[in-house]
Amino acid sequence: MRSVVARISLLAVILACCLSSFCQKGFDFNDRCKQAYQEIIQLKLHSAKRLLDQEKAAHPDNLIPYLLDNYIDFFTLLFNEDPQELKEKKGAMDKRLSLINEGPSSSPFYLFSKSVINFQWAAVRMKFGYNWDGGWLFRRSYLLIKDNQEKFPGFSPNLLYNGSMKIAADAIPDGYRWLSNLLGVKGSAAKGFEDIESFLSEKDEWAVLFKDEALFYYLFLRYYNKNERKEVLEYIRANKPDVRNNHLFTFLAVNLNVNDQQSENAIRIIREMTSSSDYLQTPVWDLQMGYALMNRLDEQTPVYFERYLSRFKGSFYVKDVLQKLSWFYYIKGDQQKAEEYRKRLISSGAQRTDADKQAQKEALSGTWPNKLLLETRLLNDGGYFQEALHLLAGKRAVDFTDASDKLEFYYRVARLYDETGRQDESITFYEQAIKAGENRKEYYAARSALQLGIIYEEKQEAAQAAYWYRKCLSMKGHDYKNSLDQRAKAGLSRVQ
Repeated sequence: MRSVVARISLLAVILACCLSSFCQKGFDFNDRCKQAYQEIIQLKLHSAKRLLDQEKAAHPDNLIPYLLDNYIDFFTLLFNEDPQELKEKKGAMDKRLSLINEGPSSSPFYLFSKSVINFQWAAVRMKFGYNWDGGWLFRRSYLLIKDNQEKFPGFSPNLLYNGSMKIAADAIPDGYRWLSNLLGVKGSAAKGFEDIESFLSEKDEWAVLFKDEALFYYLFLRYYNKNERKEVLEYIRANKPDVRNNHLFTFLAVNLNVNDQQSENAIRIIREMTSSSDYLQTPVWDLQMGYALMNRLDEQTPVYFERYLSRFKGSFYVKDVLQKLSWFYYIKGDQQKAEEYRKRLISSGAQRTDADKQAQKEALSGTWPNKLLLETRLLNDGGYFQEALHLLAGKRAVDFTDASDKLEFYYRVARLYDETGRQDESITFYEQAIKAGENRKEYYAARSALQLGIIYEEKQEAAQAAYWYRKCLSMKGHDYKNSLDQRAKAGLSRVQ
C-alpha cells in the first residue's frame, strides 16, 4: 500500500514539475504578435486588439501581448487625453509589469518590455499634467534600457529607445530643468540621434519590425529638435511613407505640414487618408484640419474646431482653439460671437502648453489684436506669403500707434521676407524687432532672435548663430518661453 502511495506521490511531483516547465511564461514575438504590432503602428488599434485576444487565448503564457496592450493604451491616451479612460486604466501598468516579472530574465525582451512600458506611461502621465510622476517613470525607463544595453548589446531595439530618451532628456526646457537634475537624467541629442540612425541602418529581424516606429520618432525629433524642417519634409516627399493607410505617418505628415506653413498639403493629406472603424477614432484630425483652414481664413473653420471641442475630453489646445474661433469671428466682424468665445476660453481647458497660456493671457487682457496684423499672421502661418505681403503693401511702422503693433509689424515683415528669400531685408527687420521688444512680454523679439540663429546656422556662421540662440535664451518672461527656449537650446547644441 505504501509503495502505491509513494508511486502516486512521485508521479504527482513529476507531473507538477512538468506542468511548471510547460507553463513557463516567455516572450514569443511570433507572427501573430508581429502582425498586431504592425497594426498598432498604423493606429489600427481595434484590429490589433482582436489579434492580441486571439494570441492570449492560443498562448496564455506569452507575455508579448501584454507589452503590445500597453502600446494600445499609450496611443489612445496620448491622442485622445480622456481623463475617464485614464481612470479606467489605473493599475494597468503595474499589472503588466508584474506579468513581465514572471518572464525569463535571460530574454532581451525582459528589461526592454519594462523600459518601454515605463517610458510610455511617463509620456502619458506628463500629457495629463502629472510631471513629477512622469519624471520618475522616465528615469526608471532610462535606467532599464541602459541596463538592457549592457546585458544584450546586440539587441538592436535598445538603440531606438535609448537614443530617443537621450534626445528627450537633452531637450527638456529650462523651466523643467530642476526635474531632470533632481532625477539625475542627463541627455545628449547628438548621441541620441547617432543611436537611432544606427538602429535604422540595422537589418536584423527586430530592426525590420520596429523600423516604422523608429522612423516616426526620428523624423519627428529631427524636425523639432534638430530644426531640419526642410530635410524632413523632403525625406517624406522622396520616400513616400504610407500617409494614407498608416495613420501614425498621417499624423506626422499633417502636423509637420501645418507647422511648416504648408496648410494646403495638410488639408489634402487629411482628405485622402483611409477611413475605417479599425483605426483609432480621434478628434486630432478635426484639430489639425481646423488649424489648416484657419490659416486661409476658410468659412468651414468653425465646423472642425467645434467638432474638436465637442469630442475631445482633455485640455490640450482647448484654449488655443477657442482663441482661434474668437479671432475668426473678430476678423469676420461678428464681435458678439468673438466675445462669447473669449469668455468661454477663460473658463475652459488648462494652461499646460505655451499656446494655451498665451491664449488665456490675451483673453484676460481685454484687448484685441490689430486686425490687419492678425490676418497677416494667419496667412503667413498657412504659407500664403504673397497674400500676406499684399495686405502689408505700403505700410510702415509709423502707421501703427501702439508700441506692441509696431513691434509685431517689424516681426511680421521679417518673417515674410525670410519666407520669400529676401534674407538681407529679413535680418534688418528681425534686428529691429529685437531692439523694440527684447524687454517686453510679447514673444516677437525672442522668436526673431531664434530665426536669426537659424539663418546664420544655415549660412554656417556658427559664432553668429550661437550669439542669437543665446540672445533668445536670455530674454525672460515672454510668451512661448518654454517652447522657444527648447528650440534655441537645441540650436545652440547643434552649432557648438
